[in-house]
Amino acid sequence: MTNTIKVGIVGGTGYTGVELLRLLAQHPQVELHAITSRSEAGRPVAELFPNLRHRVDLAFIEPSVANLRECDVVFYATPNGTAMQQVPALLAAGVRVVDLAADFRLRDPATWQQWYALEHACPELLSQAVYGLPEFNREAIRGAQLVANPGCYATAVQLGFYPLLHAGAIATDGLIADCKSGVSGAGRTANLGILLAEAGENFRAYNVSGHRHLPEICQGLQQATGQAIGLTFVPHLVPMIRGIHVTLYAPIRDSTADFQAIFADCYRQEPCVDVLPAGMLPETRSVRGANQCRIAVQRPQQGSVLVVLAVIDNLVKGAAGQAVHNMNLMFGLPETAGLDGIALLP
Repeated sequence: MTNTIKVGIVGGTGYTGVELLRLLAQHPQVELHAITSRSEAGRPVAELFPNLRHRVDLAFIEPSVANLRECDVVFYATPNGTAMQQVPALLAAGVRVVDLAADFRLRDPATWQQWYALEHACPELLSQAVYGLPEFNREAIRGAQLVANPGCYATAVQLGFYPLLHAGAIATDGLIADCKSGVSGAGRTANLGILLAEAGENFRAYNVSGHRHLPEICQGLQQATGQAIGLTFVPHLVPMIRGIHVTLYAPIRDSTADFQAIFADCYRQEPCVDVLPAGMLPETRSVRGANQCRIAVQRPQQGSVLVVLAVIDNLVKGAAGQAVHNMNLMFGLPETAGLDGIALLP
């Protein structure tokens, strides 16, 4: 185990990048070594993000693989298709990598190309990359050199369905994920659809015909059963900045199962998943700024469909916080190092 972990961040100017900086700046065993940005090179980080004044003294620099080779671990908080161009050289230099984009989430290069409309630059690494959902891949993450950080929707949906599928309590077909996300999930870009006057006081679905997290979710859930997963996934944009709320519907296969106990047993030892008492429902504000997923399970009218509700902060448990959790596992640190913050209320 390394006493101090030298960290690089590629793409430090987006919402995920600043969230990584916020968490890593207070991590007891991290030294921030390099933060890259082509558009902001030379500018002090704290000038762009004033919440980091007196906590991050670095300036943004131009991306440089030679510089990043000096790091113990590099986080990629970049658009899809960027990390796969640079990661092979870093891995060859012995640097560990956590990619917060989608470049290494899918194992099949043809599926990746179908959903992301790019030919994969290093398909040979897809089988080597470890999917970074700590609750189910903890031991593989510990020994990984390359971790694919899960998508935000994919994190919440898998945590909600996995225990039930693993227990054989629900069907593998006819699953529905009705998901809502705050606008920060769209990134820190000038986009008409996420302007305040467009997104405020409005509620709408998007990518109903197919969202890129769908194959990622199905790939992960299939590991629970060994069977193909039939899932309808519909995301929505809601007028708030942070948070994801997923409502999951599943046909019950075993009506005698104790569904509350299935969740309690599955996540009893998990520091970042909170199974709520029977009858209590999760709220997005209860996880704002925290690396937590809160989950509840209901069986309305004692009927044939089970309802699971889960909430996460899309920028923390859905991105940067989970990435730090993965780093902690990779370097043998306490799993919640740098992640002990309590959610913000109100």
